[in-house]
Amino acid sequence: MSASIEVERIGLITIAITDLDKSVQFYCEILGLELLFEIASGLAFLNRGGTRLMLTILQGKVKNHKTSVIYYKVNDIHASTERLKDKGVEFEREPQMAAKIEDHDLWFGFLGDPDNNVIGLMAEIPF
Repeated sequence: MSASIEVERIGLITIAITDLDKSVQFYCEILGLELLFEIASGLAFLNRGGTRLMLTILQGKVKNHKTSVIYYKVNDIHASTERLKDKGVEFEREPQMAAKIEDHDLWFGFLGDPDNNVIGLMAEIPF
């Protein structure tokens, strides 16, 4: 059996929303989260205490938006993906760059657990 991947920490939790502006206002002004940045495709990234929250307008399959997605942060998303594939894991979406941030590229990949809950892998790859 190959070695397990090394998850550093939970890096991101996603919440599916219908109105980005209203949701950003609620999470920032009512709950006090810090807005980190927005992406034109309907995403907003917020922070509170080092845990990031991503608000997302429907992207991908509708069935994937019935629950929140927890993203597990890994150092090397490509090596982690290969280790998981060696264990028979099939990816819903292979890792790909989601955004260029000021000092790193943000990468996401998606797989499913035994109950088909979506699990995200994420990596912040410095320039």
